[in-house]
Amino acid sequence: MFSRKPIQFLIFALALASRFLAPASARAQQNQVMGELQFSGVTNVEKNSGVWIDEQYVGYLKELKGDKKIMLLPGEHEISVRQAGYKDFTSKIIVEPGQVKLFRVTMEKNLKAQYPGSDAATLKLNIIPERAAVFLDDGYVGHASDFGGTFHSMLVSPGRHRIKVELPGYRTFETEINLLARQKSEVKTELVKGSIQDAGPLVKQP
Repeated sequence: MFSRKPIQFLIFALALASRFLAPASARAQQNQVMGELQFSGVTNVEKNSGVWIDEQYVGYLKELKGDKKIMLLPGEHEISVRQAGYKDFTSKIIVEPGQVKLFRVTMEKNLKAQYPGSDAATLKLNIIPERAAVFLDDGYVGHASDFGGTFHSMLVSPGRHRIKVELPGYRTFETEINLLARQKSEVKTELVKGSIQDAGPLVKQP
């Protein structure tokens, strides 16, 4: 069992590079070493929740399949699923080589969650890619598509706030806003692609 995440990450980076350089037979052997993690959520709350593995964001639950499926090195990993207004769903799992592990998620409402008042400002996000995770004052609030387009936006209490947007394979975007009561505002950006290391060690590349 691997116990140190930096070692896991280094091994994965080397494995990812070899995926593009090695013949198909070598890649098949590599896939047998990795374990696959699949997710299950009953309601739209679970399906649209963000997923973190070993403290790295990998996407929202319902998209983590196909070319975005999760392949992990054998050993222990911490899984955390988050949704605004709900308690974090966090658990540690053991991944075995060449096996598929199903991770069932059930989100529970956070009765202590606080929401903006009647004087809330309206913030619209125009972010590319839309699947990026959005943080308001370091708290996860959803993915970018939740707050864009004609009918979607975010209610934010008046005052100064920090917006952070992150997605595997892209450089993190951060900005600060200062909103007045009932003000309408917009944050617009296109994330800049990063390196293989920026993509994180967990998501199998298409």
